[in-house]
Amino acid sequence: FSMWINGKEMTGEVVEKERARQIYNSYKPQKRDPGLLEQVDFRTFEMRVFPIAPNGDQRVQVEYYQELDADHDWFRYVYPLATTTRPQADTRTTGRFAIAFEAKSEVPIAAVESPSHSNDFVVATHGADHVQASLERKGGRLDRDVVIDLHAARPKTGIDVVTSRAGREDGYFLLSLTAGEDLAKLDTGMDYVFVLDSSGSMGDDGKLAISKESVLAFLRTLDADDRFEVMTFNVQPYPLFSALRAPDASALEQAGSFLNTQTARGGTVLNPAMTTAYKYGGPDRPLNVVVLSDGLAEQRDRAELLQLIQNRPRNARVFCIGVGNDVNRPLLEQMAEDSGGLAAFLSRTDNFDRQAQAFRRKLMRPAASGVQIAIQGVETYDLEPAVLPDLHHGVPVRIYGRYRGSGRAKVSVKADVRGAPLRQTADLEFPGDDPRNPEIERMWAWKRVDRLLKTADRAGSRAPVTAEIVALGEAYSIVTEYTSFLVLENDDEYRRWKIERRNADRTGRDRAAQAGREAGLEKLRRRAMADIGPQPVERTASPRSAPQAPATAAPTASPASAPAPAQTTRNPRGVDFGSGGGSGPVGPLFVLVSAWLARRRRNG
Repeated sequence: FSMWINGKEMTGEVVEKERARQIYNSYKPQKRDPGLLEQVDFRTFEMRVFPIAPNGDQRVQVEYYQELDADHDWFRYVYPLATTTRPQADTRTTGRFAIAFEAKSEVPIAAVESPSHSNDFVVATHGADHVQASLERKGGRLDRDVVIDLHAARPKTGIDVVTSRAGREDGYFLLSLTAGEDLAKLDTGMDYVFVLDSSGSMGDDGKLAISKESVLAFLRTLDADDRFEVMTFNVQPYPLFSALRAPDASALEQAGSFLNTQTARGGTVLNPAMTTAYKYGGPDRPLNVVVLSDGLAEQRDRAELLQLIQNRPRNARVFCIGVGNDVNRPLLEQMAEDSGGLAAFLSRTDNFDRQAQAFRRKLMRPAASGVQIAIQGVETYDLEPAVLPDLHHGVPVRIYGRYRGSGRAKVSVKADVRGAPLRQTADLEFPGDDPRNPEIERMWAWKRVDRLLKTADRAGSRAPVTAEIVALGEAYSIVTEYTSFLVLENDDEYRRWKIERRNADRTGRDRAAQAGREAGLEKLRRRAMADIGPQPVERTASPRSAPQAPATAAPTASPASAPAPAQTTRNPRGVDFGSGGGSGPVGPLFVLVSAWLARRRRNG
């Protein structure tokens, strides 16, 4: 979080929340220039800037990092614009609306598309590993998410590592394990209970309509030997059949008619709906409970709900689909994780059929359970998560951690797939110095904070973990419900309040890495442009020389373009299991997004 004060950018620092508020308030009588960015709850951030003169401008900047959602062989980037918090807010922009998107991947990129703005983006391909996309218009709306999907070639189960290390400090790493096509498809029918939230909060931002369309898309993917039930809930559950039905034409028509009559009203009480869903379980078939909700249940119900997940039937898994941007992501993730299931999140502008098919593929292929990863050759510690979740088809298990030492390390993976052992090993490089990926350091700390909060919520009290969360927030410059960003007028003011300039140093490293990445992308762009247009003809002394073959131009920008997958070279940071080389199934995939969203009009 930065502000420009007297023409100079001042980078904020993270401070314990109450102290940050006290310092901010101390400046207001002096009409000085502080800025404050706070997290109010799991979904809301508030920014305070003082003072702003009448009709004046104040430039601020907020940066954030995120993991891309990975589903089978698609990577998904969402810029969540549909976040209007006041009904009277004007969502139109008054000036230029632009997004520049750039992706570089170790895995060949087969296609790029935007389900949300398919006619607005222009895509340029600069080879199999580098693409650009651009959207620009005069005026735009801020009530529709921007969604960009990248299709990557990723056939094998494999493992990859991305590292960050500065000076003599211990390093950080991100290890990704992904199941590919080599996990065979299950040949048994499954039972599904779709639990659809129809409470009043689902009426906002079209969330109920998204849920209905998603359930119908999923039902269309079911096989003849599957069975299903559809149930809505607010303060109580409302099942359609009160039995499991085969997905024949009659049952699907009844489900569509039932869903079309649903309206959003009442409160959100999920516990009775989950208890009812468990009644459909039997000893001889897997039961998949698929919850579509924004998770905005009462806080007092949280501990009871998590206990209910622990007491589910033995063969039942819970899959949570968060709908819209106003969603309790931590709760839905925790419910799914505790049951061995998965959580996914939908935007109003997603491709629902593709999402349903990808979700279905995960359920139709066996999960690898009891996943264990051992690393020999370097010392690793403080892994997040400490206990690994099940490995589902197409969804990477991402492990963040710290390491000491450097060099080649042997990584061993153990798991069970339907009772059969899965055993694989790979040699990966952990360097002694790596300035390219400092972002994963904050991500490691954020994952640790997230795990501390979830563990505390299971126990019913956050008091034992608050001090550690504050320490991590201040050290790694992370805003939480217990820490805030504070911008002061100059460096002397930070010294006066004895606030270390940790974020200024960390931001400098981040921006240096970004600049190096941008320079590399610029070289790729220039190389691609060199092949466009007339090409120089090599002159020879003999007029009888054979004619030159016509030059082949690189693809030019077009509304949709897809480079042919190229053969990659062996990469010491990634390995496909069971193959002779390659870059691994995930590989480092960097996405740079810059956005210019013109000032939003405000009423009153």
